[in-house]
Formats: sequence, structure tokens, C-alpha cells
Amino acid sequence: MRLVLTDPMSPMRKPKALPASNGNADETEAAFYDALQQGDIEKLMACWGDEDEMVCVHPGGSRLVGPAAIRGAFDALFANGSLRVQPLKVRRVQSLGCSVHSVLEHIEVLTDEGPRHAYVLATNVYLLTAQGWRLVAHHASPGSLSELQEASESSVLFH
Repeated sequence: MRLVLTDPMSPMRKPKALPASNGNADETEAAFYDALQQGDIEKLMACWGDEDEMVCVHPGGSRLVGPAAIRGAFDALFANGSLRVQPLKVRRVQSLGCSVHSVLEHIEVLTDEGPRHAYVLATNVYLLTAQGWRLVAHHASPGSLSELQEASESSVLFH
């Protein structure tokens, strides 16, 4: 994936609220999950970059490309209230300006029958920009409770 960073001072870009922290990718990720839990679209979008090619895929959904499509999808999710989502396990791979997080999320959904629980496997990709660490890709797939028992390096894997 090739991402072209745009000039944040460009007259075509509207000013964006700063995320809770610009310190590292973990802090941006914490701000992202806090915004989900609060149902705060402005805080959530402040965690994202400004790249036209950034992507988001929700479980069972299509690929959303660009800030407007991503914002629209989260606006629709927040129309029913905040999301009760907790990152349970995070695996990180980081290099100079990129951090990739594989996250096991626990989600509580309120239904007419009461709360239901689900698990989601998400991959979050952060880039270090002039504004700090920003989310540029979020890909989420349905998971299960069995995901808590991860395959490790010592496991035998055939594919």
C-alpha cells in the first residue's frame, strides 16, 4: 500500500482536533478505543491520518477508502450509541515510522434480549506523521473466544 502524506496546512484540509497524545502509536490506539467507547466521532477521526488512501474494513463489511467514507461508517455506527469495545490482547511490530498492531477485541452489544458478547480480530496500522502517530488502516474480522488461546512460535502450523 502506498500512502502519500498530504500537507496538513493545505487550504483543502479542514483543521482536525488533536488526539489525546502524539507520543507513540500505543497512545493513539488508546485514544482510538476511548473514542469508540465514548461514541465521539471528532476524537475518533483525530486518531486517523489525512491520507486519501487510508482504509477501514469492519467485520463483514466492504473496504472503505478515504476519510469521508471512514467517517460516514463510524457516524452510522455511533447513531446507535457508543461501542463497548475493549482491546484484550495486542501484538505489535514496529519500525521507524510504522507500527502494526494485531488486536483481539471484546465487544458487548446491547440487544432486546440483553447484552451479547462478541470477539473481533483487528489489525491497526499507524504511521508517524508530522502530527504524530496516526491510524491509516483498520481491518476487523469476526473472532471467537478460542482466539484467546493463540498459536505461538512453538505451535506446528500447516498451510
